[in-house]
Parts: sequence; structure tokens; C-alpha cells
Amino acid sequence: MAEVSMGSSGSSSTDLSPEEERVFIKEIAIAAESNSKEGDTFYLIAQRWWHEWIEYVNQDQPCNTNDGSSLSEHCDSAGSTTLKKPSMIDNSDLIYDSALEDPSSAGEIIDTLQEGRDYVLLPQEVWNQLHSWYGGGPTLARRVISSGLSQTELAVEVYPLRLQLLLMPKNDQSAIRISKKETIRELHRRACEIFDLNSDHVRIWDYYGQQKYSLMNDLDKTLDDANLQMDQDILVEVLDMNGAASNAHIQPLHENGLVDEDSTSVLIDPSKSSLTVAGGFSSNRNAFRSGGVEGSQSFDSTYTTGVTTRGSTAGLTGLLNLGNTCFMNSAIQCLVHTPEFASYFQDDYHQEINWQNPLGMVGELALAFGDLLRKLWAPGRTPIAPRPFKAKLARFAPQFSGYNQHDSQELLAFLLDGLHEDLNRVKHKPYINSRDADGRPDEEVADEFWANHIARNDSIIVDVCQGQYKSTLVCPICNKVSVTFDPFMYLSLPLQFNTTRAITVTVFSCDKTALPSTITVNISKQGRCRDLMQALTNACSLKQSEELKLAEIRNNLIHRLFEDPLIPLSTIKDDDHLAAYKLSKSSENSALLKLVLRRRDQKAGERENPVQLKPYGTPLLSLASRENALTKGKIQCIVENLLSPFRKEESIMSEKGKSDSSIPERRSARLNNSEEDDKSCGSRKAKKSSSSEVIASKLSLQLDENNKTVKLPDNEAEAIKLPPSAAVTIYLDWTPELSGMYDITCLEGLPEVLKYGPATKKARSEPLSLYACLEAFLREEPLVPDEMWFCPQCNERRQASKKLDLWRLPEVLVIHLKRFSYSRSMKHKLETFVNFPIHDLDLTKYVANKNLSQPQLYELYALTNHYGGMGSGHYTAYIKLLEENRWYNFDDSHISHINEDDVKSGAAYVLFYRRKSDDAGGNTK
Repeated sequence: MAEVSMGSSGSSSTDLSPEEERVFIKEIAIAAESNSKEGDTFYLIAQRWWHEWIEYVNQDQPCNTNDGSSLSEHCDSAGSTTLKKPSMIDNSDLIYDSALEDPSSAGEIIDTLQEGRDYVLLPQEVWNQLHSWYGGGPTLARRVISSGLSQTELAVEVYPLRLQLLLMPKNDQSAIRISKKETIRELHRRACEIFDLNSDHVRIWDYYGQQKYSLMNDLDKTLDDANLQMDQDILVEVLDMNGAASNAHIQPLHENGLVDEDSTSVLIDPSKSSLTVAGGFSSNRNAFRSGGVEGSQSFDSTYTTGVTTRGSTAGLTGLLNLGNTCFMNSAIQCLVHTPEFASYFQDDYHQEINWQNPLGMVGELALAFGDLLRKLWAPGRTPIAPRPFKAKLARFAPQFSGYNQHDSQELLAFLLDGLHEDLNRVKHKPYINSRDADGRPDEEVADEFWANHIARNDSIIVDVCQGQYKSTLVCPICNKVSVTFDPFMYLSLPLQFNTTRAITVTVFSCDKTALPSTITVNISKQGRCRDLMQALTNACSLKQSEELKLAEIRNNLIHRLFEDPLIPLSTIKDDDHLAAYKLSKSSENSALLKLVLRRRDQKAGERENPVQLKPYGTPLLSLASRENALTKGKIQCIVENLLSPFRKEESIMSEKGKSDSSIPERRSARLNNSEEDDKSCGSRKAKKSSSSEVIASKLSLQLDENNKTVKLPDNEAEAIKLPPSAAVTIYLDWTPELSGMYDITCLEGLPEVLKYGPATKKARSEPLSLYACLEAFLREEPLVPDEMWFCPQCNERRQASKKLDLWRLPEVLVIHLKRFSYSRSMKHKLETFVNFPIHDLDLTKYVANKNLSQPQLYELYALTNHYGGMGSGHYTAYIKLLEENRWYNFDDSHISHINEDDVKSGAAYVLFYRRKSDDAGGNTK
């Protein structure tokens, strides 16, 4: 690589070859990735632009797909053919459009972006260099912060906190973005700056639920430690000259739940409320956050009300929040209110503890859980502080140590598995080599797999919670079928209507009498370009002698040709425009001819500006042979063939010297869009009709040579030297005379990929049936490339198709709704409302074992809820006490009645179902 000066002044990218750009950026990326530290700045760049640049700089490199690779590895990704240099950086896809969205959100990045799908994160040095070369924007800078249990992991804070500042008593407000790692001092400073206030006369409050929740006076505390949530209200209170609040009618509340000393009245009369004081604000907020634990315990023992003072029914004891432990409390309450577990751990379960199991926790987890369960079912209503249990949990699962928020379902999965190993009745697990089905009856194979599983795993957890899948793999090459029957502890269901995606493509036929048509096909969301091409091939009845060229049309040009069959379909956006061209199969001597239409464009009020030609409509494709010289006459003939489907009949009738009898002859003379065009041109040269002469005289054609337009030679027989690239671009300048002969209305606007997509970029939450989630989970799909199956018949790894079926259902069915997705820098949450049955969840038709004589019916008895954002959300549990047949909300230490109609909400996260009766459904274990 030639030495190039790239100092602060930068060097124009026009000075560099694609290879030089690639190597230079790769070197910067390697250095930046190895030295990343807290406080560094990363920049978002649109995945669409980044992919275009990667293709451009790798066009001479061998194919090397690096899905999920590092930034520097991306610089060695797959390239294809000769590509043009990308235009300026365009991040407009990442921000709200003020013309479509709320003007207050203009410039804000869209809330539902995902790394790798919508954007890539670039180190500052890489962004600076690319921006100096290409320009564009907008610039979207984000900071690296510490995260994780030990605060030693690094993550890019793509979505800083968005807080709503409410100024009292002026009732003014303002929204700000601020890192959760900033301090309360910085929040206070910025609030004073925004409202132009004297900082000595301002104090700020956590104004959760439009109430003074807590005074934020620990100025060195971070907003993360203060547990502030996305879109939270912050009260900015201006004091008078005597230091008193000017809005004394709002009753403040300390972190310990007591009335502020400035107030003269009590917030809530406990005797008149069915909620505890702190719980009365909202059921979706962690009432006692990091710190202040002793205060919260004192408060709970003094101000308990309603349910918590009844003292008659067992099982209504809350758990104190030890600082972001609501994730643990909600999961524990669901487990301890599972009747089978409540009965088991209140009996003498110690004899079943497996003290020697190397996979267990030497019985300590089971003992800690059993002790906690007994306390929660004991008489009395004083909330329990689960410190001993949490200490054991942290010892055996360090990921749950400390006082950060965690995923309730992840804790639940660990707890069920840990309790199973601690209580496994099998002391010495035998080695068993499972056999493949090899055509044997499913019932025989399933029972064999289950017997082998029970021989190694036998506990109360298996008795109550474990079921069995039927898993079928089919090799796409040799059609080898592999059937196994695997155990499961819970079902994790995707929150999407289906796992396929509808893609609309405009297809241009090589039949010169056929107009383009739109075709919509359904493809796996995880599919590749080859899957789309196969679906289109089937849908448009492609002949053996034909092939499809798939292209993305942008700004009336072919933006890219999809020539790599492994391109992920995720790179195709819903608002893209795709065209597929039917062509005769090409050969080594073929050149792809792109016909780009142009028309004159002059902005109003700018008469002094010269008239410019701009691309118009949709480009058309044809093939030309390199064996014989390409002449102006041949090009004219090819162009005429391409335009023939759009000819107006009246223009044919009015052609000079044209008779009615020649119309059928003219239609039949239109040949396939292929190298045969050359032959047709040659055979018709000697007897060219006057109509062709009229058309040719109206065709203003120019050739693209190295991004410059060159007029075709006057002599129609003179050979034209084709550029070395595989594609040749011909420009046709559209004139009023051509508009009188051709109707190209259908070329002016292609439908989007998602033909009937949303009008704006904002995500929309739609109701979704639990059955639809289950059907999506059980649907047959190809394995992702990273999980390819080793086919024993091919002796190769294959991207087999996988189909799951339910075979054996447990007594207690735990269903996890997959609301969270993860990337390097961010977690994302789906707020989709799932309509799940409370009574009579009927899974009969989803069970592949048809020997079961009874319907598979389940009743909901518990669920966990998740409210708010990812890092600082809040968990609660809804639980039905079976003795009372009533539902309760368990919000840490606060318990209250709820109506059954209120159980369903968009916060539902993990559902607990119990088989309706002991004999219903025919237990097959």
C-alpha cells in the first residue's frame, strides 16, 4: 500500500483505491478495539451505508462472510463485482422524521433500532476518518460505560436516559437526554441551566407517579444507582427566599415512606386503603430501591394495611426488596405458590437431598429455598427479608450477586435446574447411549428416551415441571430424517405473528408483450438471498433457459444487484424497492446492459440554472453478446425490444407507412431479452421498416464510460468498445415524443418490499394470541448457519430444517414470553400485548402423541410481570390463591387484591399453568 498522509487535515478518499481505504480503516479499527475504555465515544452509522461501503472496499477480495464478527473482521467481508464508491454517509434511517413524527422527537434516534440490523457502532477514530472522506450525517455519538455485575464490562450506551423535567411552580417542562452514569449533581446543574435558575434555590425530586417520591439530595449518586427509568418525570422545585417550597400542596414522601417534615398532613390513611403507602403509587415500581433497606423494613411493620393485616389465609407474606431484588422476589413467589412445591418443601424433604451431586449445590440451595418457603407460608404477615437465600444464590450463581437488576426468567431457569440437581434422587448417573429412531414407531422411541432421561434425572422438579419435545431434523441434501425426544423445563415462545416475512418484488418478464407485475412471497426472516430467489423462481414459473437478476432500485437507479446467494434478507428493509428481471441464461461472453431512463429537470424559480438530466422511472435490463461487435444499431434494437411492452396501440396505428396487417407481425417479432437480440437486429437490418426508423430517430442514447456520458457514434454500423466491467449502462433521454408513443406509468413508482407497511417508523404494538406464539415456536424452520447439523449420512454439516412438536406435557407448564433481545450494546424489550387464556388453555392439537385419550387443558395460577425499561424496570407477580379462588398482586413486600380481569396486561412475562385435574389429559409420565 502506498504511503498516504492522513493527519488531522485528512486525505480525500478520491486519492485512495478501495483496497487502500479497506486496509487503512482496518488498521484504525484494530487499534481502537484493543484500547476501548470507559468514557470513549462510539458513533452509530446506518447498516445500509456500512454494508454498501464494505462491498465497495472488498470487491477484489475472496468471499468470506463474517456474521457477528468484529469491526476489523468486517473490513475483510465478502465482495462481489466492480461497484461504485458510496455517496455521503446517510443516517436518516436511524432518526425520526419530523415530517411524519412528533416534532419534539426530530433528531432523536428511533426507539426500536437493533445493532447489526439497523446500525453499526464505530470507534471515534474510524468515524472521523470515514466522515472526513465521505461527509454526511447526522452525527450520532454515544459513550462507552461500565456495566455488568462487577461494573467491569464495557457497553455503548446507545439509548441514554430520556427524562422529563417539570418545573414548579411555573408548570414549564423540558425533555433531556443524559447518561445513566452521570451524577445527580450533573442532573441538577443541567436542570438549572435549562430553566435559567439559581442552583442555590433549586432542589430536584424523583417525581414518580406525579408524586414527590424521594428528594434527590445525594449529589454524588449516579442516576443508575438512583434507579431512574426511561421517560421518568423529575420535579424541579424552586424555593422561595426563606428556603420553603412554593408548591406545598404537593405532599412529599421520603425514601423511607414517611411524610416530609415540611408537610402537615399524612398522605394516605392506612385504615382506608387496601394498599400499603408506598405500594399505593404504582404496582410497577420498586418501592424501596438500593439503600434504605432498614427504613423500608421499619415502614412495612408500621404501616401495613388491607391484605397484609388480615391474618387468616396463609401464603400472603411479602418479600422485602433488598435493592433491585424484585426480579428474584417475583420468581420466588410464583414457585412457592405452586401447590406441589408448597406441599413438598413443607414436608420432610431433607431425605431426598443429594449431598454428593457434583452438578448440584451440595444441598445448600434446596435448604435455603425450603427454609424461605416455610417462612412465607408460616402464620403472620410481616414481610420476610430473603437475605440468607440471596447469599446462597450469589455463592452458587455469581451472576446474580450484588444489587443490580437481572432477568427474572434467567433466575427462574437457574433455580429450577439447581433445585433439581440438589434434589436428584439418582445418586450415581449411569452412562446411556441413546439410539436414533431409525424408522421405529414414535411411541417406542419417545418412551425409550424418557426412560433414559429418568434413569439419570429424577426429582420433584422433573415430576412437576418437565415435559418432552419431539425434534425432527431433515437433511436438505440427502433427506436423511433424524428424530429425537428431548426433555424441557419451560417453553420460550417468540413474540411475533410468524417467523416469515412477506417481500414484494416487481418482476419484469422477457416476454416483450407482458407488462411488469408484482409478486409477494413469504420467506423465513432468517433466510438468505437464495431463499428469496428460489421463491420468486417458483412464483413466476421460470423456464430452464431463463434466470432471474434481482436488484434494489433506489433513486431511479440500480443501487445493487443481489449476486451473492448468502446475503442475509435482513439487509433488505421494508421500505426498499426490489425488481427482478427475467433474462436468458448468461454466458462468459455476455454483458449485462442497463437501460437508465432520464428526463429534463429544472427547479422552479431557477431559470438561470442550466437544465439537467436526472434518472427517471425504473431501469431495464438486457443481455448483449461480446462475441460480435456491439453497434449503435444493435443497441437501438435492444432498447426498442425493452420498450415494446409499453407501446401505445394508437402510436402503432399512426406510425408512418404502417398498415393494420403488420401489427400482429410486429408483436410476434419481439424476441426474448437475450443475445438473440443481436441476431434479430442483423436479420432485420436489410428490411428495416419505416416504423423502426421513426423510433430510432427518436431514441437519444448515450453510453456511460467511467461515470461520464459518451454519445453513441453517428454510424450505426460502427463498433462500440465495451468497458471491461460485466455491466454496461446506456442512458435514454425521455422526450415528449417518446411519451406520446410509450406509456411507462408503471415504471414511475415500484411498490415497497412491505407493500402495505406502516406509514411511520414508530413501532406498533398489536394484540397477539398465545396460541399464535406457540405455533410460531413449533413451525418448521431452517437452522441458522451457526447451528448447522452434522448429517451422519452425508458426513457433512448441513443447514437442516428443524421441526419441534410437543409430546409429553408436565403437571405445571411454565411459558416464557421472549420480550427481551440482546446485542453488544443494548437490550431491547417488546411491549407486545399477548392475549393468554386464564382458564382452559387447550394444547390438545399441539401434542404429537395422539395416543392420549384426554384433552390437554391447563389453568393459569401465577405469572410474573415486567414493567418499564431494561436496566431499571420493575417485576411483580400475580398469584391466585387456590383456597380462596382470588387473585393477588405481590409487589415485593406489598400485597393487594386484584380482579381477574386485570391479570392480563402487556407486562406479562412468565406464565405458570397447572393441569386442570390429576387425571385430565392422561399423564403419560
